[in-house]
Amino acid sequence: MRFHDVVHAPVVGDDGEAALGGDEDDGDLGAGGADQPAQVAGMGEVLAAVDQQQVGEVVVDDATYTAKVGKRPLDLTFKEFELLKFLAQHPGRVFSRQQLLQEVWGYDYFGGTRTVDVHVRRLRAKLGPENETLIGTVRNVGYRFVLPTKESKQAEADARAAEASVDRASASA
Repeated sequence: MRFHDVVHAPVVGDDGEAALGGDEDDGDLGAGGADQPAQVAGMGEVLAAVDQQQVGEVVVDDATYTAKVGKRPLDLTFKEFELLKFLAQHPGRVFSRQQLLQEVWGYDYFGGTRTVDVHVRRLRAKLGPENETLIGTVRNVGYRFVLPTKESKQAEADARAAEASVDRASASA
């Protein structure tokens, strides 16, 4: 059995570029090549990278059911995690409440579509004020995961700075 015939896992780097893992070396596993242990040891990292999905600052780890924004972990319920994961897997695409119920809650869910609104509201609160806009509302349609642009991040930072200076000015008055 050849090592390169066994491991070909997609790896997505920080820049969003995908590449195939595994070395194209023709050595057999039993041959004990000098670089074989390093290749086998790196398989765990490759598999962990496949379980993680990063969109902007949001990292969703399917293997551990954890999510974080930047370095801050998010304390999500199972459905909040599933909703965030689903939306992050399809950035920019708009989903109706009914579509989200089918995809996240499952076809056998009998509740109303307002449960999606409640979960989105809670998810936004847990993302925090600086990241709540990652879950965008499309009026009379549904929700989408919004990738922030550098310009919008700068505008938000400027708005927060202006708000803080107004707050400081009113506090000193």
